[in-house]
Amino acid sequence: MKKLFLTTLMLLLAMSAMLAQQVTGVIVDEATQEPLPGVNVIVKGTTKGAITNLDGQYTIEVPGQDAVLVF
Repeated sequence: MKKLFLTTLMLLLAMSAMLAQQVTGVIVDEATQEPLPGVNVIVKGTTKGAITNLDGQYTIEVPGQDAVLVF
């Protein structure tokens, strides 16, 4: 029974990891097309977030395809 429980737990953890996706992007000023450093990027409704680097680039892990990013 314990072995079945552990196997099921491992499968659930593997499936949740597969549902998460890593998203990367660049945030630029609309008028000047210059990169914007220090912009907060947050997955809406969560505490997951990232900050753009000096080149306006960010990488964030989102929980699924329906995730909404707030800048």
